[in-house]
Amino acid sequence: MALVDLTLEAQSWKDGKDTLTIEERRIGGKDGVVYTGMIYHFDHDSMLGTYIDFPGHIKETDDGANAANFPLVKLFRTQAAVIHLDREDGSGAVETEEILGALKGDVPGVLVINALGHRRFDEIEERSVYLGHSALEWIISQNVRLLVSDIYESKRLHGVFSTLFKNGVSTVCYPINLHQLTESHTR
Repeated sequence: MALVDLTLEAQSWKDGKDTLTIEERRIGGKDGVVYTGMIYHFDHDSMLGTYIDFPGHIKETDDGANAANFPLVKLFRTQAAVIHLDREDGSGAVETEEILGALKGDVPGVLVINALGHRRFDEIEERSVYLGHSALEWIISQNVRLLVSDIYESKRLHGVFSTLFKNGVSTVCYPINLHQLTESHTR
């Protein structure tokens, strides 16, 4: 099984401004050792690059789990079902029927949806392809605990994240290279 990097690099700028500043601090020890310490100050939020969202991302669905305290062993090399679609820019909701048509085998608790084929999320009009209500209901009915997808919410914000989080589904946002996952199941 090939290793595929799904992570989008964290940008070093936001709104046209550099998010990194470097402070130099001269350090001198009692024994005569002197050096310049480099302190890196980062100015960014938690939604940078590829990131994982837990139910605590929304106050009303917060179950106490977050990126700082979630046991990562529960995610490491976990079996995942992979669904490949090739939706066009602006093609709207992905619903259950389409997912079932692309699914091969069972869903072992982690689901990867590559809805955009070889395109990245930033190569289509934002939120012009999204998970529809029936798809959400199906994902929840499959006891998915982690959803990795290149699509989620629509432009009108119809509650994808609140629905998933309320049902204990964590999400990986802005993954890239999903089209390189060639098997129906992966880890």
